[in-house]
Amino acid sequence: MTEFNKRPTDAADLTTSSYSPPTDSGTGWTRHADWPRQTPERWFEPLPYPQPPTHGGRERRGGVGAMTLLLVALLAATLSSVGTLALLAAGGWLSLDGRLAAAPTTAATATPSAPAASSSPLATVDQRTVVMAAAEAVSPAVVTISVGDVDEADPFEMPEGVGSGVIYDQRGWILTNSHVVSTAETVRVVLADGRSFEGDVYGVDTLTDLAIVKIEGTDLPFAAIGDSATLRPGQLAVAIGSPLGSFTNSVTAGVVSALGRRIVVTDPTTGRPRQLNNLIQTDAAINPGNSGGPLVDADATVVGINTAVAGDAQGIGFAIPINIAKPIMTQALAGQELQRPWMGVYYTPVDRNLAEAEGLPIDYGALIEAPPRSDEPAVIDGSPAAVAGLQDGDIITAIDGRRIDGTTPLDDVLSKYEPGDTVLLSVLRSGEEMGIRLTLGRRPGSNR
Repeated sequence: MTEFNKRPTDAADLTTSSYSPPTDSGTGWTRHADWPRQTPERWFEPLPYPQPPTHGGRERRGGVGAMTLLLVALLAATLSSVGTLALLAAGGWLSLDGRLAAAPTTAATATPSAPAASSSPLATVDQRTVVMAAAEAVSPAVVTISVGDVDEADPFEMPEGVGSGVIYDQRGWILTNSHVVSTAETVRVVLADGRSFEGDVYGVDTLTDLAIVKIEGTDLPFAAIGDSATLRPGQLAVAIGSPLGSFTNSVTAGVVSALGRRIVVTDPTTGRPRQLNNLIQTDAAINPGNSGGPLVDADATVVGINTAVAGDAQGIGFAIPINIAKPIMTQALAGQELQRPWMGVYYTPVDRNLAEAEGLPIDYGALIEAPPRSDEPAVIDGSPAAVAGLQDGDIITAIDGRRIDGTTPLDDVLSKYEPGDTVLLSVLRSGEEMGIRLTLGRRPGSNR
């Protein structure tokens, strides 16, 4: 299991490589179908040596020679037995009282065993153990963030603003949702160990529903950061947070249900509809107050930040991939103002379903179109996209040769650049591929 880091987080630490254990195929003899699965007991008994032929006169005339051969054979057998016992005792196979000991557990002597079936009780116990280990490793770094006062006598009363967050650096840097802290400059931060701090809102990310909060303290726990690019549907997902702001460090478990989801939410500052792209969908229970808390994988690393839940359904929650958050996390550690590169378009990720519904010629890329329930144009006036000549209905298929699809969405690719960088867009317009150069701007505070 991955545990807490033992040193301050540097920018390079925010990207961790995944580890996949090598497949143990076993040696050839362990796969032989004709051999028994365990060593037969008779293999530890003396070998049945054949007896010499018994032909009357020949045996009498060679009596002395036969006796000599017999004595030599007995002597050799005795020496061999003594040597074998010594080897068995030295290797841990034989106890001092002469009884056969348990087989040594070293890699050289252990016999490979068949893997347990996935339906066995052991598999269930292992999964529960993984969830507990992940919760124990990350929970100390999960905080409760509140804006305004709350009547503690009523645990079901929500404060004016309440949510969760996760400390990602021991110097007091906290990642949370912007909708938790967007209306305040200072907030109250309570750690799992009961300590309470006044936190400053360092900055709000205008691309996603993310924000950075800073507290001053010593001996602060912090969580390890994972790699959301390695996520796959079906793998374990653990959500940790403070539902209703009262039930702190609650743990729920489920799976990664899907990747690359898109939802429309209402911006708490402007009141306008807002589109969030490339989200992780999970069935781990997320409730009001969980917002800003971490989504954790089986290695006890943070792979997402919980942000929303489908109110008219059960078991449908969403988290922002941690890789989307890494650029602003790094900027905060460096003392820089939070900023994102900006093109100035609204878009919809293209997949097979959208391609079939809209009659598109391809099933990947980013379709430039106006957001639903909004009077905003698809291409913002005066934006870098407008200057470059992008149009409503264009499909951006690649940036600098990197294909835009479900595994590498547009926002994820753009997060690798900085304002002022010039990129080459591959654009499909009316069935024709063209290249358009665009100089990225700085995303304004309007969240576009």
